[in-house]
Order: sequence, then structure tokens, then C-alpha cells
Amino acid sequence: MPTFSASGVEIAYIDECPDTGIGMPILLIHGFASNLRVNWVDTGWVRHLNREGYRVVAIDNRGHGQSQTLYSPEDYRSTIIAEDARALLDHLSIAQAHVMGYSMGAKITALLTMHHPARVRTAIFAGMGVNMVRGVSDAEPIAAALEAPSIDDVTDSRARTFRLFADQTKSDRLALAAVIRGTREPVSAEALAGIRCPVLVAVGTTDDVAGSGPELAALVPAAETLDITGRDHMRAVGDRIYKDGVTDFLKRRGCGATQ
Repeated sequence: MPTFSASGVEIAYIDECPDTGIGMPILLIHGFASNLRVNWVDTGWVRHLNREGYRVVAIDNRGHGQSQTLYSPEDYRSTIIAEDARALLDHLSIAQAHVMGYSMGAKITALLTMHHPARVRTAIFAGMGVNMVRGVSDAEPIAAALEAPSIDDVTDSRARTFRLFADQTKSDRLALAAVIRGTREPVSAEALAGIRCPVLVAVGTTDDVAGSGPELAALVPAAETLDITGRDHMRAVGDRIYKDGVTDFLKRRGCGATQ
């Protein structure tokens, strides 16, 4: 997997073109404790978007996957991770892209859109609803679960879910504890109100992590919602409704793969 340096931190990524060799780029930003392969490759997203004619760029956020791991929460401020994404666009000489993030990645997508609006053609906030604004209330229990010597020591049910996921993805758990402490600050409703590009908010109908998708969409002037029927936070990622809804959104907004 290729890497580049973002302010001295090595960041891994992929850049996959469709069979035509050209296509409008879409940048994919994965969620907490995941990585680009688990979130986007193994779920079929890269293949799906390539078949639709898009050039797919995906990033391993710092502290995740094959990117460099750091151990201070200060190294994982959400604005810093958003700047890594912007730096990847610079590295690949991409002036503007569609951007889709899942869960924590949706928050990073929102910050990239707010701070660098000219770089984002459309934004897709998936796996994250109004809790983007309300913040993560159980960040410390999750961090403690990641730091626990054994999963048997974790009694909080949601924290246990994230610990299991981190173990499954073979993540550096101490780095992830720093990540969740560093990214806990919410996005302001006032800042979201300033977004002017088309936005899709896609959340599973049984997702108890994200919060309400419609409530988040109501804060963004040009936003619409997609219900991922019958899916929770973990199982919505590769869902066909989600994939079809995203490609339909891009086409309806006049933002197809070659436009």
C-alpha cells in the first residue's frame, strides 16, 4: 500500500481507477477502529464505485490500518485528521472530489467540507446522525475498554463491542484509546449550517450509536437522508441499500462519475 507524509506522519492510502482509466474521484474515510480495507474494500465499496465509473481514493486514518500510530490524544484532533485527508488530495493532485465518511469518518468529512469547501463536490455522512453535534458521551468507557488487559475485564456493553471490533481488526488498542480521546469534541450546528454542497446523511434504522439521521440533515441546508433499513451501526456499512442510495444520490445531484 502506498504512503505519503502528512506533516511528518506516514499515511497509507489506495487509489483505484475504473476500467476506463478515468473517473471523478471519490475519497473514502473510514470509521473509528476500522481501516480502509475493512470499511471499504472487504465490504465491496471500492469494487462497486469502480464499476460505477468512479476513481476511488481511500485513506487509512492516522492510528489505524497501515498508517503511523501515535499515542497522544493531541495528535488525533479531528481537525488534524481532516487535514490529513486534505493533504492526500494535494498529494494526488486532486482539486475536488466527492467525499464519503463512515461514523468517525463522517465527522472528518464534515470538517473537511467546512474548512476546505472548494475541495468537496458532495459530502456523504454515513453511520453518523445528530450525535455528530451532541458528541460521543461514552468515549472514556470505550478508551478504558481498549486499555483493559483482557476483554473479560470489560462490562460496558457498547465499550465491549468496540473492544471486540478493535481485536478483530488487529488494531493498536493503545493508539485507538488516544484516538477516541482526541476526537471526542462535537461539530457545531452553526458550522454545519454553513455547508453549501449537496449532502447525504445515511444511517441504519437500528443504529443506536449514530443518533438520528434526519435531525442531522435538518442542520445542513442542502442535505437529504437515506434510511439503511434494518441495519445497525456495524452491519450497515456494506448494505446494498446504502450502496444504491449513494450512487443514486450522486446521479440525481448531477455529480456522476464523469461529470
